[in-house]
Amino acid sequence: MKVTQLDCLCLILLHLLHTADSERFEVLGPTDPIVAVAGDDIILPCYLKPNISAEDMTVDWLNLDFLDGRLFRYQNSKIIREDQILFYSGRTSLFEEELWRGNTSLKLTRVQGTDEGRYKCLIQSKSWYDDFTVQVLVKAVGSKPLVSIEGHREGGMGLLCESEGWHPEPQLVWLNSNGVHLSAGPPETHRDFEGLYRVKQYVIVQETDTNRFTCRVQQSRNNEKMETEIHLPSELFYTTPWRMTFIVLCCLGAIAVIGLSLTIYCMCNKKDDLKKESEDLWEQNHDLWEQKYDLTVKHEILTSQLDFVNTNWSPDFETIRRHAVDVTLDPESAHRNLILSDDGETSETWRTRSGSL
Repeated sequence: MKVTQLDCLCLILLHLLHTADSERFEVLGPTDPIVAVAGDDIILPCYLKPNISAEDMTVDWLNLDFLDGRLFRYQNSKIIREDQILFYSGRTSLFEEELWRGNTSLKLTRVQGTDEGRYKCLIQSKSWYDDFTVQVLVKAVGSKPLVSIEGHREGGMGLLCESEGWHPEPQLVWLNSNGVHLSAGPPETHRDFEGLYRVKQYVIVQETDTNRFTCRVQQSRNNEKMETEIHLPSELFYTTPWRMTFIVLCCLGAIAVIGLSLTIYCMCNKKDDLKKESEDLWEQNHDLWEQKYDLTVKHEILTSQLDFVNTNWSPDFETIRRHAVDVTLDPESAHRNLILSDDGETSETWRTRSGSL
């Protein structure tokens, strides 16, 4: 039997087709979305059919919500970490011990709100490739709503409700005691670096029969809700004149107390100064009393001496007169302020040039 070149070519083509067909495979995974709770670990299932080994293949996991969003690559029997999305670093891994039977599932740890999205499992051999996409939904139930009273606003009472740690974004509503929605201000929503939501909303309520109001935070997708009820005493809504007068009087009283305290403080400081001045005056007064005492003693001494002279010498005054003699003064040698009589004898009256002596 003669083999022609055409027969050889057909045999080669049949061999290539057989080889290519033997490497064909399908990449399979779950058809329903995977719901993950924030903070937990999850597994994204992916496997080959038939269950052939993927140890010599390239396994890529991609986040389709990112441009060039590669979060994991296995190639040439090792993990490639280049070009990995940064916030997936250290949180992704394969079950390498099960690659031989076609298990290419991905483990994602510490799930965050930002992990929600579409993930593609792409597997390539030397002559074939296939992929599968799985949807990941993240669920997080936030904190119990916190309600605070903001005081009187526009004829009513202002209330503020806040809650955080939710995913997906929740809806916040205010209800009265009958479950009827209240008209409130626009909600404020913030998202943290882990993709969890914080919501708050402000409302002004009027007095009702019950004065009971409810803040509710709910998620329609996960059918989750949390709520807080608050009861406001009727007294909080009162704004009668006597109440305003009472408030004004309290303010005035507070001002008076502060003013009195400042006055007492200043008086205490001034009291110290006055005390010091009083001590100085007391010392001066003491010195004056000592001087007065000395003068009094001297006066008493002089008085006693004068009394002694008058008492002891008065009886001899006639004797002195009996022994009196006439004295004639020389005008030339007399004191200049002394005026002599014409006969040069002193008269009974002495005069000075400037007036009576």
